[in-house]
Amino acid sequence: MSRPRQVRKSRPPTIIDVAARAGVSKSVVSRVMRGERSVSPSSRAAVASAAEQLGYRANAVARSLVQRRTYNVGVLVSDLHNIFFAEVLDGLYAAAAGKGYRALITTGNRDPAAEQLALEQLLELRADGVVLAGAGLGASAIAVVARSVPIALVGSDLRLPDVDVVVDDDFRGAALAVEHLVELGHRDIALIDGGKGAGAAERRAGYESAMKRARLAAFVRVEPGDFTEEGGYESARRLLRRGRRPTAIFASNDQSAVGALNAIQEADLEVPRDISLMGYDNTALAALRHISLTTIHQPRRQIGEMAMHAVLRRIERPGAKAQRHVLAPKLVVRATTGKPSRSVKR
Repeated sequence: MSRPRQVRKSRPPTIIDVAARAGVSKSVVSRVMRGERSVSPSSRAAVASAAEQLGYRANAVARSLVQRRTYNVGVLVSDLHNIFFAEVLDGLYAAAAGKGYRALITTGNRDPAAEQLALEQLLELRADGVVLAGAGLGASAIAVVARSVPIALVGSDLRLPDVDVVVDDDFRGAALAVEHLVELGHRDIALIDGGKGAGAAERRAGYESAMKRARLAAFVRVEPGDFTEEGGYESARRLLRRGRRPTAIFASNDQSAVGALNAIQEADLEVPRDISLMGYDNTALAALRHISLTTIHQPRRQIGEMAMHAVLRRIERPGAKAQRHVLAPKLVVRATTGKPSRSVKR
């Protein structure tokens, strides 16, 4: 009785097979698989065609073991519901892809404990570096991680050794908002605070300093908030119900400004006839025609690109010193600010 014939399974194609079929070196194939733009279009096309013909798929795990690098950068975002961070992510993702890296995006939904867990998961996935976008993690927790992988902070003014920072000059931005309102004739200017949100403390300090410089310290009012639309709505309701009504409200970000706008309209008041309103960030929300929010601009996509490049620079050059990048804010005047309809004595 004859034995059944065994069918030999063909081995899966390797990067060497792809290189031979495409007529290029193994390093060229590797660079194409990482998405690097330095490869010529003809070589890229040849590799893509060879890989498709052979049914080749890059083994990311094997590559990371050989190169001791995963080509993944973890991105921890404090609030995916905030359009500001969505626009920052555009820049982060584009900068990573341009260098052949992947951005692994996660969030803690503004909960420090959840953020700590999300950060640990990124490290378990062996991310080569990490970008913390508005995260509420403490300095000690960030410093511990910075000992093992390059880290960049977005929107945080923390100053830590070996941690890159990309931040808008929030202190100056808040001063620009106050100066604009004062020039229009406003005196009773209230701030809806951002609580523990990234940049909130600097914006609060900038508001208070500018009010004092304008000799309006008696009118300083900081209403608690949290950088959310709901928080802005509730803060504005309190401001409108309590005692004298401010002639202008400066919300610490655009999202809370939209919430404040809802509360103002709900109270049968008109912006800017009855009360002026300002935001911060100049997100896509602010530019919508039916909102047309006066705000402070910070370049969200550029901030994301700079943060990713900062991390990649130190991944590629271990031992390179971390840097702090401060971007200048700009005033963007739209339809929600105007002269006060009533005078307030100093």
